[in-house]
Amino acid sequence: MKIYLVFLRGINVSGQKKIKMADLKQLLLTKGFNTVVTYIQSGNILVRSNKDKTEVGNLIRQAISDTYGFTVPTFVATPEEIQVILNRNPFNKLAEENKHYFVLLIQKPEHNLITELEIESFKNEEFKVAENCVYLVCKAGMGKAKLNNNLIEKKLNILATTRNLRTMKKMLDIASTN
Repeated sequence: MKIYLVFLRGINVSGQKKIKMADLKQLLLTKGFNTVVTYIQSGNILVRSNKDKTEVGNLIRQAISDTYGFTVPTFVATPEEIQVILNRNPFNKLAEENKHYFVLLIQKPEHNLITELEIESFKNEEFKVAENCVYLVCKAGMGKAKLNNNLIEKKLNILATTRNLRTMKKMLDIASTN
């Protein structure tokens, strides 16, 4: 069985798309996942499955849609893929860890849209677009960031979900013990 790390976009934010993680865990266990571990309320999940990444994402999206009545964009990766994302962070030595964010791209953006975004600048923010992630440092904090998840989605015409460095590391820790 493979371990997958799953990051749901936009649940339990400002009272929208509410899902209790204990209920989600039970739902996913009934859908055939061997192991389900959740971390905090923002939709970070570890699952074990014999299915491939695409099937895992589709199954989770469909289960949420059928049960809760809304669609949730879903980023699915192996722990090794998340480790690569962390290792490739061009800002590892640049800023305090609590200023590092990873905008996980659910689809691969078009090259011309990446080029257009990369020529822009945002005060107190540095970013680098990669194939499956926008690396982001928000020197004034994410709450004041102009280049947030919604703007990245709009500029790159894709779906994405953002996590901070602590959450990314914690999910890898959870994967190493499960």
